[in-house]
Amino acid sequence: MALVLASLICGLVFGWGLMISGMTQPTKVLGFLDLFGEWDPTLAVVMAAALIVSSAGFALARWRAQPIFAPHSLWPTKTSIDRPLMIGAVLFGAGWGLVGLCPGPALENLATLSPRVIVFVLAMGLGMMLQDFWRKRLPSPAQLEDAALATSTDG
Repeated sequence: MALVLASLICGLVFGWGLMISGMTQPTKVLGFLDLFGEWDPTLAVVMAAALIVSSAGFALARWRAQPIFAPHSLWPTKTSIDRPLMIGAVLFGAGWGLVGLCPGPALENLATLSPRVIVFVLAMGLGMMLQDFWRKRLPSPAQLEDAALATSTDG
């Protein structure tokens, strides 16, 4: 229950921050992406502030021997830039650039009942489901490695 409450509080703080900073307004985001027109730097300020706060949070989390709501820390181990990461970044950026929304603000904007936002969130959900379906159908890296080893030892 404590984990659910902590998640709810973090989500509320995140959503409140998006709303206060104006990042739920697609025009703000699109203004930031308009480098050769009327560029709006406010998103850069919000991102810089988020990096400062999250860096402090990560430093505190790494300092602790054990997380508050979990038996151990689950730090990411993959650090390489690979094809799936690049494809995902391009798709995310294209959606962000076309609509001016990313997942957090899009969910927050559902409260407006804007047909444009509803279609975006539905498309985002469909994209997530397709990605999940695609991942389940592809062999895992371990399976590919096993197949490569089997092939190399057969000859």
